[in-house]
Amino acid sequence: MGTFPDAAASTGQLAAELLGAMAYGELSAFGRLSSDSRFAPTLHDRSVLAKIAVGAYGNFALLSGRLQEMGIDPEEAMLPFQRSFDHFHERTKPGDWFESVMKAYVIDTVSSDFYKTVSTFLDPGTQQFVERVASADQATEVLRVLLRRALADDPRLASRLALWGRRLVGEALTQAQRVGLEHPRLGPMLRSGGDARAAVSQLTAGLAERHARRMTGLGLTA
Repeated sequence: MGTFPDAAASTGQLAAELLGAMAYGELSAFGRLSSDSRFAPTLHDRSVLAKIAVGAYGNFALLSGRLQEMGIDPEEAMLPFQRSFDHFHERTKPGDWFESVMKAYVIDTVSSDFYKTVSTFLDPGTQQFVERVASADQATEVLRVLLRRALADDPRLASRLALWGRRLVGEALTQAQRVGLEHPRLGPMLRSGGDARAAVSQLTAGLAERHARRMTGLGLTA
């Protein structure tokens, strides 16, 4: 990554890394959702996923603009995360529409939890910005509704989607651990001198707990 204004400030570097990770995550989501919409059983469902993809690109634009305001090249900020994010998505390719929707929902919610947790170590302005971009929004609710509808229409999907959800969250938590250890400033409690591995383990345990509650809400076993 390039030289940041006030590079000696740990919080400034943390903000740059967090926003870079978020920006690449949203850019990846745009491409993934646009592609996955081809699995949609109806044109309406296809348009729904396409609309969510457009929202992801809008978030990417917001994050890029924020990085530029900080004097940071968005591409430089994203590059350190490209390989690991792309590898994650290669390992978790959905096989059909239902798996696509579940993946979008799991990644959206787990990523949101991760980003908001890390942002608590930033200045209030950046924390509010991250909260606004990462908070659950209409897209999250739309995905939840799509999943509930699919499960109501075909209860046999429950076991398959529960298994797929467990695989996704396992991969997502491994990804969060990898990112936290490869970019130690993204692991919580490090500012106070805590152990990186312990901090990241605590973070991922919290992510898993919140994910389990969401799966229970869908009637699925986490």
